[in-house]
Amino acid sequence: MGEMIELTASDGHKFHAYAAGDEKAERALVVVQEIFGVNQHMREIADHLASFGYRVLSPAVFDRAERNVELDYTPDGIKKGLELRAAIAESNVMLDIEATAANLSPRPTGIIGYCWGGTIAWWGATRSKSFKAAIGWYGGGIVQTKEAPIACPVQLHFGALDKGIPLTDVEAIKTSQPEIPVFIYEGADHGFGCDARASFNAEANKLAEDRSLAFFAEHLV
Repeated sequence: MGEMIELTASDGHKFHAYAAGDEKAERALVVVQEIFGVNQHMREIADHLASFGYRVLSPAVFDRAERNVELDYTPDGIKKGLELRAAIAESNVMLDIEATAANLSPRPTGIIGYCWGGTIAWWGATRSKSFKAAIGWYGGGIVQTKEAPIACPVQLHFGALDKGIPLTDVEAIKTSQPEIPVFIYEGADHGFGCDARASFNAEANKLAEDRSLAFFAEHLV
C-alpha cells in the first residue's frame, strides 16, 4: 500500500499525490486520475503498477479546485467531476504534472492516464519533455489537439462502444499520427479498465494492460 505525499508546483501551489512502490525503483510512472479524483480505484491502479517494479505517483490535480476529492461512479459523481475539471486551467494541470515528474527525476519516467487522465497523458507527450513514454486510455480530449507534435513514444487505447469518443474521432487521431499505435477494443465501452464501473471489460482491460506494460518496458530504459 502507498501513502499520500505533498508536492509543490513551480507556481507555489501545494498538492497531494498518492505514492506507491519502492522509492529506489529504477523506473517511474505518473498515473493520472479520471474525473473522479485520486479515489480508491486510482490508488489500486497505482499500487498494481508499482508491483511491476515502478515508483508511481498519482497527482491529485483536483487539489487546485477542491482538496481530498474522491467521487463515486454515479451521475452525481460525474456532474461534480466535470465541474471540477472545468474549474482548472490546462496550463495549471501541466504545472502539477511537471512537478510530479520532477519528483521522480532522474529516473526514466512514463505517464499513463485514464479518461480525463488519458487526455492529460497526451499532453504529457505533446506539452512536456519530461517523459520517455506516454499512454492514454480512452482520453476524450485527445482529438482536439490530434495534430500536436509529440516529444516521446505514445500508445493509445479506446473502446469501440464508447459513445463519448466516437470511432470517427479515433480514426482522425490515427490519420493525424500514423506512427502511433492506437488500439480499439471491440465490445468495450468507456471506462473498460475500471472494475468499479458497470462498463468494466476484463478481457479488454487485460489486453490493454499487457500492451501498456510491454510499451513501458521497451521505452523506459
